[in-house]
Amino acid sequence: MKARTPITLITGYLGAGKTTLLRNILDNADRKIAVLMNEFGKIAIDSKVVKGKNVDMIELKGGCVCCSLTGEFEAAIKEIKEKIDPELIIIETTGVAEPDAIIDDLSTLEGVRLDATVTVVDADAMKRFPSLGFTGRVQIEMADAIILNKTDLVDDGELTKIENLIKGINPRAGIIRTTNCLVDAELILDMNVEKVVGEREHNHHIEESKLSHFVYRGGSMDREKLENLLYNLPSDIVRAKGFVVTESGSFLMNFVFGRFDFEEFSAEKTELVFIGRNMDRHEKILDELRKCEIGRM
Repeated sequence: MKARTPITLITGYLGAGKTTLLRNILDNADRKIAVLMNEFGKIAIDSKVVKGKNVDMIELKGGCVCCSLTGEFEAAIKEIKEKIDPELIIIETTGVAEPDAIIDDLSTLEGVRLDATVTVVDADAMKRFPSLGFTGRVQIEMADAIILNKTDLVDDGELTKIENLIKGINPRAGIIRTTNCLVDAELILDMNVEKVVGEREHNHHIEESKLSHFVYRGGSMDREKLENLLYNLPSDIVRAKGFVVTESGSFLMNFVFGRFDFEEFSAEKTELVFIGRNMDRHEKILDELRKCEIGRM
């Protein structure tokens, strides 16, 4: 009888570093890996980041894996098994997914087994926003390993407090401190930890249900103007990411809770997705973005 294919589930809140962790794993992969991604927004930004890494990949879009895509999720796992037959499947969830529902789904699928759940936690965000919402708490509770990322932005005293908070929620998971999610993959793969989550009513909770997104597509941007706009985004914008073409080249842009960076990356046009709360009046931000385009006033 053929062994079941192990699945590593990567979860964590918006902007914590899940895709960075995935890229680091793929850059050093020594086995055939299939990646299943779910994306918040209409732009396949995360998929583009990992495309070309010599890893077979199936993309899912459109919202929360554990709710709206449950049927498609199961079909995708089956298709991966049949068409790719990988040695390992990695699932990267959207930042607002509750992993317990996904874990429960995986326990019913034939031919696969959950190897471990890895949760990425943003140390800087935890320092500034220590009151976890429901989803953030569940992501920590369900982890077998916790990547405490962005530790370079927090001093040792604060890191100890954050680790104590995490241990209070999940005392059994190992905590690995990282910067840019640089971690030896051997520490988080092949853990062979299985769990089954009992049934519970699965609902979106008020905090997460307020999240919405909008997309901006435009031409070449004046980087100085764009950076000034990012510095002054309203606090309701908790996450933004995408590709930016400027007068000095093209970049992958990441914005998390008021902090942002640009990484050189080949892109043909500017595509950005903004995620946040109470964004019914996002047209003002879109207007400001248009003003950042070269040649616009």
